[in-house]
Amino acid sequence: MGSRKRGTQHRREAQGFRKMVLKRSPRTTESDDLRGDPALSHQSTPAPQDARNSIVDAGGLESITQCPQQLPQMMAAAADGLGSLAIDTTQLNMSVTDPTAWATAMNNLGMVPVGLPGQQLVSDSICVPGFDPGLNMMTGITPINPMIPGLGLVPPPPTEVAVVKEIIHCKSCTLFPQNPNLPPPSTRERPPGCKTVFVGGLPENATEEIIQEVFEQCGDITAIRKSKKNFCHIRFAEEFMVDKAIYLSGYRMRLGSSTDKKDSGRLHVDFAQARDDFYEWECKQRMRAREERHRRKLEEDRLRPPSPPPIMHYSEHEAALLAEKLKDDSKFSEAITVLLSWIERGEVNRRSANQFYSMVQSANSHVRRLMNEKATHEQEMEEAKENFKNALTGILTQFEQIVAVFNASTRQKAWDHFSKAQRKNIDIWRKHSEELRNAQSEQLMGIRREEEMEMSDDENCDSPTKKMRVDESALAAQAYALKEENDSLRWQLDAYRNEVELLKQEKEQLFRTEENLTKDQQVQFLQQTMQGMQQQLLTIQEELNNKKSELEQAKEEQSHTQALLKVLQEQASYQRFFTSTPLEPI
Repeated sequence: MGSRKRGTQHRREAQGFRKMVLKRSPRTTESDDLRGDPALSHQSTPAPQDARNSIVDAGGLESITQCPQQLPQMMAAAADGLGSLAIDTTQLNMSVTDPTAWATAMNNLGMVPVGLPGQQLVSDSICVPGFDPGLNMMTGITPINPMIPGLGLVPPPPTEVAVVKEIIHCKSCTLFPQNPNLPPPSTRERPPGCKTVFVGGLPENATEEIIQEVFEQCGDITAIRKSKKNFCHIRFAEEFMVDKAIYLSGYRMRLGSSTDKKDSGRLHVDFAQARDDFYEWECKQRMRAREERHRRKLEEDRLRPPSPPPIMHYSEHEAALLAEKLKDDSKFSEAITVLLSWIERGEVNRRSANQFYSMVQSANSHVRRLMNEKATHEQEMEEAKENFKNALTGILTQFEQIVAVFNASTRQKAWDHFSKAQRKNIDIWRKHSEELRNAQSEQLMGIRREEEMEMSDDENCDSPTKKMRVDESALAAQAYALKEENDSLRWQLDAYRNEVELLKQEKEQLFRTEENLTKDQQVQFLQQTMQGMQQQLLTIQEELNNKKSELEQAKEEQSHTQALLKVLQEQASYQRFFTSTPLEPI
C-alpha cells in the first residue's frame, strides 16, 4: 500500500512539473549547433559566456518559440526524470561539471539549488510562482529532498575529490576536458631522464604550428617530430615540463569552430623513450658521481692527519741548532727524530763524529728525567689506589652502620611499634643494604688479594726480613678478614634471633585467630619450628667456633713467626760478631 501511495504522489508531482515546463522551458539557440558537433558527441560542454548571456531576454524569460519542435522532448525528459528520479544530461545539453547550468535547470524545474556554487541565471520569483524564499520551499507542492539516492537533480557527494579540468582556449583551437567521472588516461612507466612525450589522437588538419601553440604553454620546446598518422613526438628543455604535458592527456581538441571530424580529436599524451634523453641522463649521473668522488676525496684529505714536516739536510749550522733543541725538554721528541734520520742516512764521519757524540750525550741525559717522571707517575698511581681503598673502606663502614641500624630496628622492642607496611619497607631496605655491603666488601677483598699477589711476585728479590714483614702483613689482613666475617656471622645470628621472635609473635597471633586448632597441634608446630631454629643456631655456633679456632691458629702462627724472627736476628748478630773479630794465631 505504501508503495502505491508513493507512486500516485510521484505521478501528481510529475503532472505539476509538466505544467511548469510547458509554461517555461529554457532552450538555447547555440545548443542545437553544439549538438551536431562531432567533437562534443561524447562530452557536453557549456556554451560560451557571450552566447549564454544572449539567451535570456530583457524580462528574464526564455523564448519557447525558438525551438518548438523540441518541446515534446523536453516534456518527456521532465516526466521521465521524475519517474526514474534522474535527468538525462544529454537532453538538457549542458556540462555535468558546470554549476551555472545545473542551477539554471533546477530553477526552471522549480527546485532550489542545494550545494551548488555560482549565481542563478534566472530569479526564483520569475521561474517559480508561489515560491517563498523565506521558507525555502514551494507552496502547494510536496517538498522533494534533492539528496535522495537516485535523484539525478543534484549529483551525490563524491567519495574522492576529482580534479576538475578547465577548458583551454588557444588562438587556433580549443581543448575540452574529459568527463571527470571517467578514469584518468593510463601512462607507461617513465623512462629515466625523460624529456620527450608522445602525443596521439591529433586532428588530421592539425599543423606543427598549432601543436607548438598548444604545448608551448608547458615549457620550452626544443624539437617537434610530426608524423602523417595523427601523432607526434615533442621534446622539452627540462624534465618537469613533461608532467605539464601529461596533464593534457584526455582533452578533446577542436580546431576553431569547425564541426568536421578532421578538425577534432582526443589527445593521448604519454612518456616516450629517446636516446638523446637517456644519453643526457647518463651524462648527468656520471657528472654527479664525479662530484661525489671529488667531495669524498676532499673530505678524506681534510680528515687525514698532517704529514710530518720534511727533515732538513745535515750541516754544521743545523747540527748546532739541533744540539740546542735536544737540551730543551719541550722540543726533545722532534729533535731526536731528526738525529735518528741523520745517523741512518750515514752523515756520521770523522769530521762530524764529535758533534754527533755530543748530541747522543745530550739524548742520554734525558734518560734520568724520563725515569724520574715514571717514578712520579707510579707514586701518583699508588696514592690514587690508596685513596680509593680508603674511600671504599669508609663506604663499607657506613654500610655496616646502616645494616646495624636496620638490624636494631627489626628487634622486638622497636619492631612491635611499626605497621605492616613499614615493616615490609624496612625488611626490603635491609636486604638491599646487605647486598650492597657484601658487594663492597668483596671488592675491597679483591683489591687486597691483588696487593698480596703483587707482593708475592717480589718475594724472590727481597731479603728474609722483608719476607717476614710481608708474612706479618698477610696475617694481619687475614686476621682482619676473619674479624669481619665473625662480625657478619654475629649479625646474622642476631637476625635469626629476630626472626625467631617474629615467628613467636606470628604463632601467638595464629593461636588467637585459629580457635579450631587444638593446643597439642600448636605445641607440636612450635616445637618443630624451635627445633629447626635450634639447628640453625647450632650450625651458626659451629661456624663461629671454627672461625675462632682459625683466629687462634693465626695468632699462634704470628707468635711462631716472631720467635723465628728473633732467632734469625740473633744469628745475624753472631755472624756480624765473628766476622768483625779476627782469629788469633795459635
